[in-house]
Amino acid sequence: MFLARKALLILALAAPMPALAQQFDPLATSPLAPTPDHLRRYTDCMALARKEPLKALPVAEKWKAEGGGLGARHCVALAMFEAGKPGQAAAQFEAIARDLGQERPGLRAELWAQAGQAWLEAGQAENAASAQSQALELKSQDADLWVDRGLSYAAMRAWPRAISDFDHALTLRANDVEVLVLRAAAWRNAGDSAKALADADRALKIAPDHSEALLERAFAFLARGDKAGADIAFSRVLKLVPPGSDAAKRAQAGLRGELPGAEKPPAASGPGNEKKKP
Repeated sequence: MFLARKALLILALAAPMPALAQQFDPLATSPLAPTPDHLRRYTDCMALARKEPLKALPVAEKWKAEGGGLGARHCVALAMFEAGKPGQAAAQFEAIARDLGQERPGLRAELWAQAGQAWLEAGQAENAASAQSQALELKSQDADLWVDRGLSYAAMRAWPRAISDFDHALTLRANDVEVLVLRAAAWRNAGDSAKALADADRALKIAPDHSEALLERAFAFLARGDKAGADIAFSRVLKLVPPGSDAAKRAQAGLRGELPGAEKPPAASGPGNEKKKP
């Protein structure tokens, strides 16, 4: 998928958001690139969309008018996303997925996932979760899709749903540190500091110097009234991260006794060209 990741803040937690532009296997994506010439144009167009979306958009639109089909439409959608029009891009991704009918369930799942990422970038978390649900119906064993929808639910502050989706992801990838940290943040925001601390500690057993896991551990201690334990973790974060970084600022706020509020996370970003980008 595309892997353009933008810092996605989940409540106080910076979480990476998958990028939208995945590079599809030509053999698996014949509806997008059915001939060698079509594949060449599709590859060139997608590369331009990721690098210079404003140039790519008219190129893709012209190719679409010339009969470029689904490949041209996908390039239009990616160029829109990269050009800062995520809502329009999301609608395009969904339309392509629908127009495939019952063909290519794997490809349709990726397109729905890309639509979800674009909707979240547009600040429309409910639409994002709806698109991601469509993707999960087609590809329920994809841990990344469960994480994506969990992030959408987190943006909606629907903590039980977010936790449930992170649970599914961890069933598929038991020791994924990033997902453990996300679930810790969700538990914390849901008001269960004990479970937040358990997830943070589990993540730290795998990655002892993981700054986000340390922050979640510290915030869990703070929520439980253990300022001394929290300060130890916050101080350790400050030794690990660059001064002035977001993590450093959050650790400094924690040392002042400030617990992060349940801010609504900004949306995702960028289709690129790996798995987790449209």
